[in-house]
Amino acid sequence: MAKRKPSELNLLLAVDKPVGITSHDVVSKVRRAVGERRVGHAGTLDPLASGVMIVGVGQATRLLGRITLDRKGYLARIAFGSETTTDDAEGEVTRTAALSENLLSPMFARQVLADYVGEQEQVPPAFSAISIDGVRSYKRARAGEDIELPARTIEVYSAELVAIDQIGETVVWTCVFEVSKGTYIRALARDIGRAAGSAAHICDLRRTSSGSITSGMCLRIEDINPQAAREHALDPVSVLGLPASELTEKELTFVMNGRAIARDREYRGTEASGAPGVALVHAGQLRAIAGCEGTALAMELVFPQGIEGVAL
Repeated sequence: MAKRKPSELNLLLAVDKPVGITSHDVVSKVRRAVGERRVGHAGTLDPLASGVMIVGVGQATRLLGRITLDRKGYLARIAFGSETTTDDAEGEVTRTAALSENLLSPMFARQVLADYVGEQEQVPPAFSAISIDGVRSYKRARAGEDIELPARTIEVYSAELVAIDQIGETVVWTCVFEVSKGTYIRALARDIGRAAGSAAHICDLRRTSSGSITSGMCLRIEDINPQAAREHALDPVSVLGLPASELTEKELTFVMNGRAIARDREYRGTEASGAPGVALVHAGQLRAIAGCEGTALAMELVFPQGIEGVAL
C-alpha cells in the first residue's frame, strides 16, 4: 500500500452549511475546494438546517473527537398546526391540530418558551442519527419500523421569542435557542407545539453558534479555497479550550520524537491544573497535545506538520 502523502493544509475551519445538503456533502465539497482528502466534521446538521459547521482538514481531523462544543445556538421557525414524521417540513404529516388565538399572543408564546428553559428529558426524533443495534434510527424509520427512542437528559439555557407571523393557515414562531450538546431542536418544536395545545414542526432552522464559534466566523462553501481556508483558520487552541505553552526549539525536537518535557512552565489561557490536556505550540502552529503526569508533560497527540491558526 502506498504511503499517505502528508497534507499540505492542516487546520480547523468554520463553514456556513447551506440548506438542502447533508453534512457529508459539506465534507465532500471542502475536499474538492482545498485539494485534500483528509477532511472531517464535528457536529452533524440536518439537510433542512443551515449554519455553523466545524470542519477539520489534514492533521486537524485528529482534533475532531476532542472538540466538545457543549453549547449550541439556533434561530428556529416553528410552524403550528401539524406534526410530521421527521418533526420538520420534510416529513409526512402525522397529526393536525386547530390553531387557537393564543398562538398569536406574544405573552402566551413567551410563557410556553420559558417553561422549556432548564434541564429536562427529551425523546429524540425517530428520524435521527442515533444508532440502534448498529443501525441508524433514520434508516429503521425509513424502512417502516416503529421507532421508540429512549429519552435523554438535555438542557435549554435560553428560549426567546423573536416574532410571530400568520402565514395563510399557519402560525409561525421565530425563536432563538441556546441549548446543550445533543439537544434536538426538531424535538423541542414538537414538544412546544403540544404544550401550546396544538401541533408543530420546524420549518426553518439555522445554527448560529457551536461552542465559541459563531456564524460570523464561517466561510461560505463557494468561497473556500486553500488561501481562504488559511486566512480564516480557527485557532485550534481556543476551539479546544486548553491552556497553551510555547515550545523552545530544543523542546520541539523532543516533542516530535514523542518525548516528555518538563511541566514547570508558563501557560496562557485556561489554568493547566485540572485541564484535560495542554496545547504545545510553536511558531503559530499546534504541534502536540500533552497530558500532565507528575512533573512532566507526556505526549498524547503529536502533529508532524503542525496545525495552523494559533493566535500568538
